[in-house]
Amino acid sequence: MGTRDRDPRGRARNARPRDATGRPLAHGAPGVDRVPEDLVLAPVEALAEAQRLLDEGLPFQAHEVLEGAWKAATGAERTLWQGLAQLAVGLTHAQRQNATGAVALLERGVERIGAFAAEPPHGLDVAGLSARATALAARIRATGLTSVTPADLRPQLRGRTPPGPAIR
Repeated sequence: MGTRDRDPRGRARNARPRDATGRPLAHGAPGVDRVPEDLVLAPVEALAEAQRLLDEGLPFQAHEVLEGAWKAATGAERTLWQGLAQLAVGLTHAQRQNATGAVALLERGVERIGAFAAEPPHGLDVAGLSARATALAARIRATGLTSVTPADLRPQLRGRTPPGPAIR
């Protein structure tokens, strides 16, 4: 039985490298750069970094950035960041070919960010993100993951995000 990876405080951590979808790889295997577990950025910086990762096709890593903002947020904004993180996890499930997980997380994310549609903070396009995620979840439910394109996995967090293609 091997020893578990631990941080300096003795908490369990998984230091194994990860693939682009966040799945652990064997020790020593080449993986993608990891987001530090303790990364906490200011909201605008967190959104910029999450967008950069989404644009590179790395929704799992974007989720890690958004999760850091969620855990650092207080008050009602915790729900916003949780919802954004869930949208990124929904995209990760789609990337991993898990239709059930993709639909569930996209819908949960939309539910959480929806409360911010009237007055979106930090320049977020809550209405566009909600429309795009809702359309993607409906399309996955109707046709499965075969119609999901790389562009579907790269929403714009700020500014206007056009909804994805119609259900086929």
